[in-house]
Amino acid sequence: MQGSTRTCVEAATIGCEVGQIVKSMIFRGKTTGIPILIIVSGNNRINEKKMREYLGEPFSRPDANFVQETTGFAIGGIPPIGHLNKLKCLIDADLFEYNELWAAAGTPFDVFKITPDQLASITQGQIINVK
Repeated sequence: MQGSTRTCVEAATIGCEVGQIVKSMIFRGKTTGIPILIIVSGNNRINEKKMREYLGEPFSRPDANFVQETTGFAIGGIPPIGHLNKLKCLIDADLFEYNELWAAAGTPFDVFKITPDQLASITQGQIINVK
């Protein structure tokens, strides 16, 4: 693919809806320091209050070094799978509205196709309502 996939709108130029784009977002528990992967539909924003309830603690966006050391990938190209460490994972239920999804493949220029069921199986993520 030519061009950037850094944002959902840019990635959707491959010919899919923005909602089919998988945002793999890394957070860090403020109390435990545990890294958390939240996989979100490109259409959605995370409701932080709801996420605190699911996680049982407040969380924050870690710096780029923490993300790279935890996942092996730089921000802007983080895939939902293949990380250096096993991560607690939450998956946006809205992703299951689609037959196929498109996720970053480790760089800001590459994506791969996956089904919601494959994503849930591989990540062993908890399916939740993120918005």
